[in-house]
Amino acid sequence: MNTDWAVAQLDDFISATTVTFVPSPPGTVGFQSYRTAEPEDEIVKRAQVVEQILERVVPDWRSTIKAKGRQEWSVHYEASVRAREALLRADELKQNLGEDAPDLSAADLHPWIWSGASSLWQSGHYREAVEGAIKKLNAETQNKVGRRDVSETVLFKQAFSMDDAQPGKARLRRIRDDGSDTYKSVQRGAMTFAEGVFAGIRNPLAHEADQELSEQEALEYLAALSVLARWVDQSQTEASV
Repeated sequence: MNTDWAVAQLDDFISATTVTFVPSPPGTVGFQSYRTAEPEDEIVKRAQVVEQILERVVPDWRSTIKAKGRQEWSVHYEASVRAREALLRADELKQNLGEDAPDLSAADLHPWIWSGASSLWQSGHYREAVEGAIKKLNAETQNKVGRRDVSETVLFKQAFSMDDAQPGKARLRRIRDDGSDTYKSVQRGAMTFAEGVFAGIRNPLAHEADQELSEQEALEYLAALSVLARWVDQSQTEASV
């Protein structure tokens, strides 16, 4: 996340939704109200962006923050204040709470993986998101080698095979084929890693449709898929001439 940009959006929204108390007109009782610094239509425009920031920084904001009477944007306002503080003090918190570990964001994974998973991930359907990423990876690999007759384990096994390319059976070379042990190692590694991905991730998901994944487990699966996607994307295609 671009922290500086996110903080600027939150600052602007906080300023726009700051309320002023408007007392009852003279001679009346019970007509007091609150007025935001910016008109409603301007706040609605800002909310479209700010809500997406809040979902990333304080994902439980809708259920944990209580609205204040007669203040329509009070939940958004408090959540924005919390999110701003969390972003500005993230490094301090990690250092002092002993959790100064690197972060892994699903949105920063290989584009094939995130584009296949993003819509379902945003709605909390983590198992389906992983399945969507696998389908996208499979399709992009088929596109790269020009195959539609094979898929998944067989596709990757043939794509990363060290055999020469044949008509209709292009190969993927992670590095130049110089016959060295290093070349053989990276090709074999890609082939066996892909087999492990489909045997250990894809197959269980297909046969356990009623089992949901936790967000952390799904993120780890996407990270594994991202490694394989990057290897495919960066490989050179060798076709039969």
